[in-house]
Amino acid sequence: MELRQLRYFVTLADELHFGRAAAREHIVQSALSQQVQRLERELEVRLLNRSTHHVELTPAGAAFLVEARQILDHVGRATQAARSAAGSAPTLRAGIIDAAYDSMPQILRNVQQRHPDLTIHQVEIGTPDQYQQLADGRLDVGIGRASLTPPGVASELVRLDPLGVLIRETHPFATRNGVPVTSLADEALLLGEEARTPEFNQFVIELCRASGFTPNIYEGTVESNRAAADLVLQGRCVLCVPSSSRTSSRPGTVWKPLTEPAAYYPWSLLWRSGDPSMHVTAVIESARLLADRLGWLVTADLPADSG
Repeated sequence: MELRQLRYFVTLADELHFGRAAAREHIVQSALSQQVQRLERELEVRLLNRSTHHVELTPAGAAFLVEARQILDHVGRATQAARSAAGSAPTLRAGIIDAAYDSMPQILRNVQQRHPDLTIHQVEIGTPDQYQQLADGRLDVGIGRASLTPPGVASELVRLDPLGVLIRETHPFATRNGVPVTSLADEALLLGEEARTPEFNQFVIELCRASGFTPNIYEGTVESNRAAADLVLQGRCVLCVPSSSRTSSRPGTVWKPLTEPAAYYPWSLLWRSGDPSMHVTAVIESARLLADRLGWLVTADLPADSG
C-alpha cells in the first residue's frame, strides 16, 4: 500500500467524481482509477460502488476513509516537523476556488514579495472542501463566501466584488451601461458546478428571488470558467461572474455590471481559528493592506441601464 493510493482514495471520497478527483491530483482519470482498484485488491475489499454517472462509498470504504485521513494527517505533521527541525524553507498551502478569480493570487503575490523565502502552493478547490482541509490541516488559508463557516474556521471579509453578467458582444445587453437584475428573468443563467461553488450559486439565486423572479437555470454544468465562457460565446446562456474574474475579458464577450440593485459578492479570507503561524498572519495582513489600497471594501453606485 502506498501513500499516494491513500491520498487518491481520500480525494475521490471527497469528490465522489473521478474527473474532479483526478484534476485535483493533477493526474489522468485512468491512472486514478487504476490506483484505487489496486488499493482495493490489496485490501481485498470494495471501497467504492461505481456506475456510469455515480460513485459512492461502501460501508467498508466509509470506515477506511476515517483511518486514511488520520494516516495522511499524521504523515503531514511528521513531514512538517522534520522540515522545521532541518531548517528547510517554510511552506504555505492556500486554497483558491478558480485560478480565474484574482483576489487570492494578488494577496499571495504580496505575501511572496514580503517573504521571498516562503514556498506557496495554490490549491484549486471549492469553498466546502476548503473548510474540510483547513480543519484537518491540509490547507493553511482559503477564500470564499463565509456564509456557512463551520466551527474552528475563522474568517474576515476582504473584498466586496461587483457582480455582473458575461454575455456575447452581439447580445442586446451589450449596448447597456448596466443590466438590471430583473432583465435576467428571460435568460438562461449558467451557474457554477454545485460541488465547487454552492455558496456563489446560492448568492445569485437569492439575488434573483429578491428581485421578484426565479431564475431560469441552464441545464448543465462546467468545471472551469473558460468552459463557461465558451457556452456564452455560443449564445446558449449568460453567466454571472464578479468583476475580479479574468473570464470577463474573454474575446467575443463583454461584462456588464448588474444594477437595480447593484450587487457585490463578499470574498472572505479563511483560516483555522487560533492558528499562530507567522505566514498565516502575513496573509491576513496582506489582505487588509490590499483591501485598503485597492478599495476592495468600498462600494459605489453602478451605472444605470441605458437600454
